[in-house]
Amino acid sequence: MSSYFYLSIAIISEVIATSLLPVTHGFTRLIPSLGCGIGYASAFYFLSLATAQIPTAVAYAIWCGAGIVLIALIGAIKGNMPNLDTIFGMTLIIIGVALINMNTHVGH
Repeated sequence: MSSYFYLSIAIISEVIATSLLPVTHGFTRLIPSLGCGIGYASAFYFLSLATAQIPTAVAYAIWCGAGIVLIALIGAIKGNMPNLDTIFGMTLIIIGVALINMNTHVGH
């Protein structure tokens, strides 16, 4: 499988786990807490598979940047609209991740 496929699964797992955090109520609710734990464990497992071919710093930058932007988008869908400073910051994250990837090749 492609390392970027593993990285995509890691990102999705992390976003799901992070989205579950509020409903765990401080990890006092069993089912959401289990989902959150499984999501984070899955995220780190697939991130580790991705780093077999993608440099760790690059994989981590993509994982973090994509996670931040996706969580912000989910928040916006739920009515927590970001302000202009937040939108600007998200834009800089996207630009930063793109710059990191411009000269990075899988396998190096």
